[in-house]
Amino acid sequence: MEASQSHTNNPNSNPNPLASSVPIWPTIDGPLGLSEEESVKYARRFYKFGFALLPLLWAVNCFYFWPVIRHSHSFPRIRPYVVGSAIGFAIFATILCSWALTFSIGGERLFGPVWDQLVMYNLADRMVLGVFTAFWGWGGYHNVVKAHPLSFRRNSAAHSV
Repeated sequence: MEASQSHTNNPNSNPNPLASSVPIWPTIDGPLGLSEEESVKYARRFYKFGFALLPLLWAVNCFYFWPVIRHSHSFPRIRPYVVGSAIGFAIFATILCSWALTFSIGGERLFGPVWDQLVMYNLADRMVLGVFTAFWGWGGYHNVVKAHPLSFRRNSAAHSV
């Protein structure tokens, strides 16, 4: 009778202990990782520091506390921070990818004449950083053949003296 009572009092009761879906450890490194109290502190820190322009900490938080994300009813004190980190990182990744795709696909056709002020490949010409160009004899970006953006051949017409 006592065994059946203890079996009903355990919220994680499962007749097959190997098939249990509730993790014992909140971190991916199992018994080598943090205790639940320390895990709450770290999850909260990673979550809060993610708002301080360090959104990659949200990804670290999701990775390190993967068992908490995977099992929805485990570790209720840690779960809000880890789920919040997952949502924050998903929003950050969406914004970053859309920004990168806008610049790489749209480019000069999308932005028009403002494009030259947005891109960084002509920064040395705009800031008159002539140390490199004076030493090597290059006249800056405009003397480079513009046939391909990765082409660094000198324009023969600009250097024929």
